[in-house]
Amino acid sequence: MKNSKQILGLFLMTVALMTSCQKDEHGDNDILDVTIERASPQDFTDLKATALENLKQTFQIDVDGSGTFTTQKGVEITINGSCLANNGNAVTGMVDVEVIELFDRGTMLATNKTTMGLSPTGGKELLVTGGEFFIEATQNGQLLQLICPMQVFVPTALTGGDDTGMTLWDGLIGMDCDIETGCDDVTWVEQKRNGLGAGIDIGQGAAGQSLYMALFNSFGWTNVDRFWNDPRPKTKLWAAVPEGFDNGNCALYLSYNGEAGSLANLDAYDPETGLFSEHTGIIPIGLECHVIFVSEDNGNWVYAINPVTIIADGTIVIEESDLSTTTESQLITMINALP
Repeated sequence: MKNSKQILGLFLMTVALMTSCQKDEHGDNDILDVTIERASPQDFTDLKATALENLKQTFQIDVDGSGTFTTQKGVEITINGSCLANNGNAVTGMVDVEVIELFDRGTMLATNKTTMGLSPTGGKELLVTGGEFFIEATQNGQLLQLICPMQVFVPTALTGGDDTGMTLWDGLIGMDCDIETGCDDVTWVEQKRNGLGAGIDIGQGAAGQSLYMALFNSFGWTNVDRFWNDPRPKTKLWAAVPEGFDNGNCALYLSYNGEAGSLANLDAYDPETGLFSEHTGIIPIGLECHVIFVSEDNGNWVYAINPVTIIADGTIVIEESDLSTTTESQLITMINALP
């Protein structure tokens, strides 16, 4: 398949040039011919773990008083002290709470927390998110258990406004992982109540802002989500990467044009052909998107961002010449700047 490669705009071109060049020791000349080293699986795993660590927020609450706090993005979380237990024992006093919140595809990619949900047929399909959350509570270093729901209010403006189709999903880490190191991907499984998806109310905050109002039943990963829909015929998609890369030291993602709150991944890998693919042939024919390759080199991100239009049974080829290096913050900015 011919790759449809276009310039991603002056900003992206400038960043790519800056981050793929190295200066000599005198700083006088640019050396454009830079060899990309092949990462070890552990180095690639550590790079994603660092990105996740950089997003952690910590709070302290007094479970004998108010257990409400607000995140950097304006999400309000309330944990009732009576809902916390330490191996069956009641908890009193100060508790440490750790939160990670993801709303954009740049941070989803850097942390490998995409929006792929388990479908009723057992496959994986793209989700549209209203926010991905990791919440955990500890006291004196001991993990606590949540024995009744915590209240979470999420501003709908963070993901484009009200969406009445949103439900709650639990995140399973490494569900279909077949590698020894780096099983850090997430698959979302819809919560069910009386056989139906766990619905989410939309209400107003004190300042009049629109909110998703939800009750999270457990610590760990929870997502406010719904399935993405497209009526076009579907196809399976394959991708080839440069020699020396495989599912242990690189990853491939799909950024759909117009869907800033979604990120798909090509997480199925055939070691015999060296090709990546998605699981069940659910990519719309004619879809305009960007295929994103990432790996690690000397603590930096290796990346390629190639615009494509999906054709039936197509194979996308990532060339060695497509690869550049950049920092975590620059990569996130580039991904979030995609259409």
